[in-house]
Amino acid sequence: MDPTQEHVARIRDQGYTVLERTIAPSTIDDIRGALMRLEREKRFGYATTSFEGRNTVRINNLLAHDEVFWQIPLQPDVLAIAQALLDPELLLSSLCSLTLGPGQTTQPMHEDTQQIPLPRPHVPLSINAVWALSDFTDANGATRIVPGSHRFDHAPDYGRHYDSVAATVPAGSIIVFDSALWHGGGANTTAERRWALSCYYCAGWMRQQENLQLGIPRETAARFPRRLQELCGYSVYRGQWGHIDNHDPIELLGRERARPMVWEASERKAQRKAVAGEAADTTGESRPSPPPA
Repeated sequence: MDPTQEHVARIRDQGYTVLERTIAPSTIDDIRGALMRLEREKRFGYATTSFEGRNTVRINNLLAHDEVFWQIPLQPDVLAIAQALLDPELLLSSLCSLTLGPGQTTQPMHEDTQQIPLPRPHVPLSINAVWALSDFTDANGATRIVPGSHRFDHAPDYGRHYDSVAATVPAGSIIVFDSALWHGGGANTTAERRWALSCYYCAGWMRQQENLQLGIPRETAARFPRRLQELCGYSVYRGQWGHIDNHDPIELLGRERARPMVWEASERKAQRKAVAGEAADTTGESRPSPPPA
């Protein structure tokens, strides 16, 4: 079994998998440096709700802030896993930082699809990739999970305590999980910050958590690699959902559409069949003999 399928199998079974030491130390330094700069220049501070973390700095819409973040949704190993579990036309739903400061308390246990009115368990709707930009330990707030809970027939009760395990990993690792898995940030009882990013993918037919088409200036999106543009929603799912006047929105960024709209493809298919039928009439090779009188 190839590595991607091994990770996919673990997620299907336990709800999560770990890609250990996947992020280069230099990349970690670059990302952390950019986050510190944003906190300083944009004055991002602690969140104002207990769920988001009153000692946690969350910076949303990261793609609009610095080019160093553009590589994150395109990480090939994670993207391959997400595409295998969702589909190749998946979308980036959100990308944000999760920097837990000293004194951050345990986040309430939750799962990321419980606002979606579908019975559980269900097929994977979204996949979360948490990038550990520092060591994740039991003491500094490593994400806590309930293995196998993505297969439960209910979501956790908000605020209730559940037995869980800490997803302790070394810096540079990526924790990838079905977003229906019960999870929550741990408590940071140390004097150091716990650095992380959440890169969240969803099925191509779902609404994204962040409205990336409006949140990211078009002139910025125009400089993205094409695959990142598609992930942000400059694409059409199955040749139908997301079009603008029968056009692929990627054309707004100066690109040519990669494939026809579904009705155009259907029309071309019908035309090819008609041409093939006419050719058969001409040669007589495909015409059945009439029944005897």
